[in-house]
Amino acid sequence: MVVSSKVGLEDIIRANHVLSRVIEPSPLQRNELLSNLYECNVYLKREDMQIVRSFKIRGAYNVIQSLTPEEREAGVVCASAGNHAQGVAYSCKQLGIEGKIFMPTTTPRQKISQVKLFGGSFVEVILTGDSFDDSSNHAKAYCAQENKVFIHPFDDIRTIAGQGTVGLEILNQMPESPDFIFATIGGGGLVAGVATYVDSVSPRTRIIGVEPEGAASMTEALKQGKVVTLSTIEKFVDGAAVKQVGELTFDICKEKLEDIVIVPSGKECTTILELYNNNAIVIEPAGALPVAALDAYREQIRGKNVVCIISGGNNDIDRMQQIKERSLVYEGLKHYFILNFPQRAGALREFLEEVLGPTDDITRFEYTKKNNRDDAPALVGIELKNKDDYEGLIERLSQKDYGYIEINKDPKLFNLLI
Repeated sequence: MVVSSKVGLEDIIRANHVLSRVIEPSPLQRNELLSNLYECNVYLKREDMQIVRSFKIRGAYNVIQSLTPEEREAGVVCASAGNHAQGVAYSCKQLGIEGKIFMPTTTPRQKISQVKLFGGSFVEVILTGDSFDDSSNHAKAYCAQENKVFIHPFDDIRTIAGQGTVGLEILNQMPESPDFIFATIGGGGLVAGVATYVDSVSPRTRIIGVEPEGAASMTEALKQGKVVTLSTIEKFVDGAAVKQVGELTFDICKEKLEDIVIVPSGKECTTILELYNNNAIVIEPAGALPVAALDAYREQIRGKNVVCIISGGNNDIDRMQQIKERSLVYEGLKHYFILNFPQRAGALREFLEEVLGPTDDITRFEYTKKNNRDDAPALVGIELKNKDDYEGLIERLSQKDYGYIEINKDPKLFNLLI
């Protein structure tokens, strides 16, 4: 099948008509708490409320329904960290097409289970590689060998057009055109599609992409003026952990994006917890990025109409402790130390009484080496009630006869031990 090399307004309008067979427009909700916090009108585009709990159904279905009878007969293949896989699985079942789903071995179990649920007997999940890029390479090799169709998660005009229907819905749902739209960037399909539609219909609206600090592949591509492959990425934000963005999406983003905000993982985690605690919204790390980015634009968005696209809500409950931990460290409330701890009676009591503040709490204590007679290194985790208590803690530690290392300030040691 011949596919155009450039996505246009008509492609997105056509995709919207096609998608009306399988999805409903996701809600656009004004968030009172965020609006008050940032002194503007903040709207959340709730793609986490789609049938597969992310926007990925849009691009996946738009591509698969466009296949020729021969291509459908051969079957389809995709690579995904989870959300695209669910969209492909759902589409395969709806259209009666066989699908092979390649997923990284690091994919949360919840996402794997959902893929099997949505695809039923029409799909097979194949776990391979440590990242999306590894899985993608294996999937493409399998496609070439078995003569099947590869459903790209972002670098396909039909995928981009499908994702662009999010922008179409936003403008249809807003009482007036938004001043800003914040959207997550993984491979770039969502932001490229939204930017294409919005730039054509509401050119005054500024599109802001958001990337995780540990996988800012679009930022690096724009910096170098070409698509590049990052040597390593942080896989925590699995929905946006992509080493290399698409060629098509890069071409669109370099022309239509106003800016990209890079968000630390701890900030994402704080946002996840706040959205859950304050709004009962269960959101995945990639979906939290647009809201987490608002702090960077606090001055520019004051008094404006702002839309944050909540791209997905496929979050494994098993990850919540890790999310809380990252948030506490980022907020300056959790600190880890290696302490050269005296091996004598009363040493621990002395530490509690003379080093810890009245509202500080030990959350972890374990000796890392126990064969010294006089002292031994201990891994100690301390949680503060207020981050301003940190200076007092360090002062008291320094006054005592402890040799210590602050693990929070050593990324390699922190990743090794915590």
